[in-house]
Amino acid sequence: MRAANGREAALEAMRRMRRAGAYSSDAVDGVIKQSALEPREAAFCTRIVRETLQNLYFIDHYLNLWSNTPTKRLEPAVLDILRISAAQLLFMDRVPPSAAVNEGVNLCAKSGCKRAGGLVNSVLRRVSEHRDALPEIPGEGTAEYLSTRYSHELWQVRELIERRGYEGARAVLERNNAEPPLTLQTNTLRTTAEELAEKLRAAGLEPAAGASPGELRLRGAGRADLLPGYAEGLFYVQDGAARQAVTSAGAQPGMTVLDACAAPGGKSFGSAIQMRGEGRVISCDVQEKKLRRIVEGAARLGLGCIETRQMDARRPAEELIGTADVVIADAPCSGLGVIAKKPEIRFKSESELAALPGIQLDILRGLAKCVKPGGTLLYSTCTTRKCENEDVIAAFLSENSGFEVQEMRTLWPDINDTDGFFVCRMVK
Repeated sequence: MRAANGREAALEAMRRMRRAGAYSSDAVDGVIKQSALEPREAAFCTRIVRETLQNLYFIDHYLNLWSNTPTKRLEPAVLDILRISAAQLLFMDRVPPSAAVNEGVNLCAKSGCKRAGGLVNSVLRRVSEHRDALPEIPGEGTAEYLSTRYSHELWQVRELIERRGYEGARAVLERNNAEPPLTLQTNTLRTTAEELAEKLRAAGLEPAAGASPGELRLRGAGRADLLPGYAEGLFYVQDGAARQAVTSAGAQPGMTVLDACAAPGGKSFGSAIQMRGEGRVISCDVQEKKLRRIVEGAARLGLGCIETRQMDARRPAEELIGTADVVIADAPCSGLGVIAKKPEIRFKSESELAALPGIQLDILRGLAKCVKPGGTLLYSTCTTRKCENEDVIAAFLSENSGFEVQEMRTLWPDINDTDGFFVCRMVK
């Protein structure tokens, strides 16, 4: 479908996610490009989709309250229209309520759902009438309440309560539903953070210093590849938590670094810059197509010390055994620490993640063989789940007494002002 405006594009993106299981960012970017939307409408589409996904269970709660037909019985296209329209009414103050309602009805006709126009009009008018004084969600103080209020799977909420308590869990969920900044890491081989910040300010942006040296944060900046300095390789995009993991790994000039599960390459880039481009960074991933992104990024940043290799981290190449000063194992994980950036992750079921700890342990087992005596093995994930972090480390150490933990910590979005992240540095 070629969309004529932001609302139509948002509806099409929701359809692609529903039918093809596409990530929200891929679905939105695909529709925007296909429809050649002007920047204002593209931004509108992006905001609608984000607000809808971040608040899906909250929205559905009130749709069910005011619709005679439960959401689970509605035609999928009609439900998508109701959801994106309700998101505008409840979370986008600059959208006139009348426009959200009327355009929702119009979308029915444009989408072949004309018969549902009356239902959509009725439900959205009820939402509009009550938007400033919504009936309370029942069950305050329970996991079920937090699940509905902040639109996360119930099992995720229960895990957070177990780790952080009720109010701590609420703080994490609130942060997951906030718009995250775009975090840039300065390529200090080509410029300074001060020079990069000045270039961004000249373009009308307002960069703020991050937690790490050379880190800048932007809000409302749009696509990174359109920012000043991107084409010149003056920065790369990486959250502060991942940057801290690179710093913890401690790569120095002249070292050999093996970065496994490396795509899209941020930890390889950070390591190479930290090494002043002196040494060897071997960036590995099991999927060859992902390696192309690393090659392109290294070329843009001028990092000639990076080489790529297709490899399953569980079964490292024989010639790499015992060769690395630093091994970075950024293992595949549930991704629950980056929900703010990828809101659809919150809808993952516990069962579909059950195999991850076993895979993570196998990766550590394989990569441990590549560490030199006296070398560093860094394990990291972008999740705060104990079963994927501390429990994996405990299982690994029970089999590998030759490794000693020197640092192990969980970074929380609400406490550390970063993605949710786990870092464990071990020395052989």
